[in-house]
Amino acid sequence: MKLNDLFLAELESEADRSKRALERMPEGKHDWKPHDKSMIFGYLCELVATIPLWIALEINQPELDIAPKDGSRMKRDPMHSRADFLKGLEKAVGQARDALKGTTDEHLQTPWRLLAGGNVVMELPRHVMIRDTLNHLAHHRGQMTVYLRLLGAPVPALYGPSADDKNFG
Repeated sequence: MKLNDLFLAELESEADRSKRALERMPEGKHDWKPHDKSMIFGYLCELVATIPLWIALEINQPELDIAPKDGSRMKRDPMHSRADFLKGLEKAVGQARDALKGTTDEHLQTPWRLLAGGNVVMELPRHVMIRDTLNHLAHHRGQMTVYLRLLGAPVPALYGPSADDKNFG
């Protein structure tokens, strides 16, 4: 099996899980957070919706500077409602899917760099970065399910049943 086929299958599976979590997001709780040191719920949901975009970046660009010295040029669509987050997820998954369909195993084995302020903080083969990105998505989605529980929203079955959803995901 080719790497892009493996990642495409995992992307589709993870996108479905993210969609189920975002569908449970209560409206009007964008700025809520469970603790002073916690991120706000809306930002966490935005991560779940947009992390698949990182896959497209890791395939289509040689590097990304997350803190460029001349300021960020990345434009983000504002997300506040459940519909905004679901639309953002659909867009991000579409771009990741297109990038994966257009790449090769050879390209996925080439290095990709993450920079901060022009300094390399990480350089790894693209396929390793994509795997870590999918793990990063699962991590933040897990955080999101804790927020859902604390907000009294039903938690979807993701990798198996939850107290609110007895399906096996």
